[in-house]
Amino acid sequence: MTRSRKSAKAAGQRFETDIVTYLNHHIDDRIERRRLNGKNDRGDVTGLKVHGLRTVCECKDHSGKYQIKPWLDEVEIERGNDDAGIGVVIAKRRGVSDPGQQVVFMTVNDFVALITGVRPENAS
Repeated sequence: MTRSRKSAKAAGQRFETDIVTYLNHHIDDRIERRRLNGKNDRGDVTGLKVHGLRTVCECKDHSGKYQIKPWLDEVEIERGNDDAGIGVVIAKRRGVSDPGQQVVFMTVNDFVALITGVRPENAS
């Protein structure tokens, strides 16, 4: 069955809600879905900090193959819009409903910032 724009949007909102609920339970109950920001999008999840660095999360419930490059490009723009230190993409795994078993994509710069709390110099 092909998704309509409406059903894809609803699936995306459900996925974002599931991820936020999971993060609330395991990390911080102040994490929440972010309201839409139009062309200055700042990600789907707000309230997440790692080592004091704001962390932008872009959630993807996509029915096809993972589109890693465009998704990482998108989250990097959102990270910049939010002046955040870290940007990650959380993607739905087909046939897996447990939010804790979904996948996370990030650049090595974001990985270093996640682990050390410092974004590498000259890293965009």
